[in-house]
Amino acid sequence: MPPCPRWAAAAALTLGLLIATAHAASADAPADTQAAKADAIAQASGFKIRPVDDAWRAALPRDAEAATQAYMDRLPAEAVARSDAYYTGAYWLILWELLATLAVAALLMSGRRAARLRDACLRWCHGPMRRDFLFGAAYAGISAVISLPLALYFGWWREQAYGMSTQTLADWFAEMVLSQAIDLLLMGLVVAGLYALIRRAGARWWIWGTAGGLATLVLIIVVTPVLIQPLFNTYKPLDEGPIKQAVLQMAHANDVPVDNVYVVDASRQTTRISANVTGLFGTAAVRLNDNLLRRTSEPEIRAVMGHELGHYVMHHMAKNLALLAPLLLIGFAFASWAMNTLLARGQARTGVSRVDDVAGLPLLVAVLSLFFALATPVNHTITRVQESEADKFSLNLTREPHGFAEAQLRLAEYRKADPGPVEEFIFFHHPSTRHRILDAMRWREAMGTP
Repeated sequence: MPPCPRWAAAAALTLGLLIATAHAASADAPADTQAAKADAIAQASGFKIRPVDDAWRAALPRDAEAATQAYMDRLPAEAVARSDAYYTGAYWLILWELLATLAVAALLMSGRRAARLRDACLRWCHGPMRRDFLFGAAYAGISAVISLPLALYFGWWREQAYGMSTQTLADWFAEMVLSQAIDLLLMGLVVAGLYALIRRAGARWWIWGTAGGLATLVLIIVVTPVLIQPLFNTYKPLDEGPIKQAVLQMAHANDVPVDNVYVVDASRQTTRISANVTGLFGTAAVRLNDNLLRRTSEPEIRAVMGHELGHYVMHHMAKNLALLAPLLLIGFAFASWAMNTLLARGQARTGVSRVDDVAGLPLLVAVLSLFFALATPVNHTITRVQESEADKFSLNLTREPHGFAEAQLRLAEYRKADPGPVEEFIFFHHPSTRHRILDAMRWREAMGTP
């Protein structure tokens, strides 16, 4: 088979230079400068929690509901209104992302544009696998260009307006270029593999597509912390001290196979506090971000890390994949039916008549996007239940109901603290602040702790 033309090699070199430039641009500021900037932005954002002392905690009512309300009352009305506006504004992102995907499908499928792009890809890189790879990368690039205004608004402008972002527009754009370059590569690989599977499996492609989708998710989960996340941030061992010792003690007490704790310079991008424990198949890595380390107390950090360790100990990643499998199966079955129906009706306009034709990719992505947008409450419920389980694990492990509650108040900076039940069911991937603090106060009441 003939090799791809010289322009493809030149494009690959240019893409590599863009990646290197973007990575250098995002890493040029010293870590302490970025951290100080994040603290300044957080202080200026207007989100303030009324401080209390140990005497206030000791005087809390024993009743869980009353104690929870006392915690919630420490959030000033203006801070609650601000975080509510921030969180509920993101509900629209589900709709706008779906509309952007549908717009890409309408643009490419009409006028036989996708079919012509497929033919061009075949001329440029002979062979179905290389053609499909190039088509998938081209589709990802076109989608990125069309959705750029949406990404700019939600990814940078809105984060700046609410005091969440520490990045200049140039910094954000550099990381966006890097992210899109990775997406182009991954999309090309996934599309090439998917359409090879579709051609091989025939009419039952949706069954094998589910298996392939799960395998791809597992690979991404394994590879992302090792190869992709370090392109955007620096991970280094946490300094020796009581926090590191406490986290490792909790990990070892629960057979989590780690011998270090890592801190990530998330203040390069955001003021948010966060942590995670990653790993599958017996591997694990415990990570917390520098905002959590600087802006919270040791009891809060213990409570947060106990929660993250809970996800690992209770095998939530594997369980999440198992629960996602039937949803993927239904989604691919729906896509198979919808594709057969739509292609039969629109063949003259699109130039695509078969599901195994890569030119139908924009339509396939649109159909799957519609299905998973409608399945948002199901996905969120799966995650929300696991988050609640990890909360209870943390409380039993750390015995820090007050540290846990304090951490939840801080998370109310960017999560609506007290939604209605229907709103929480549809839009919340974590339990609300009120529900999580109530769980902590119920634990406190049941255990008879101060």
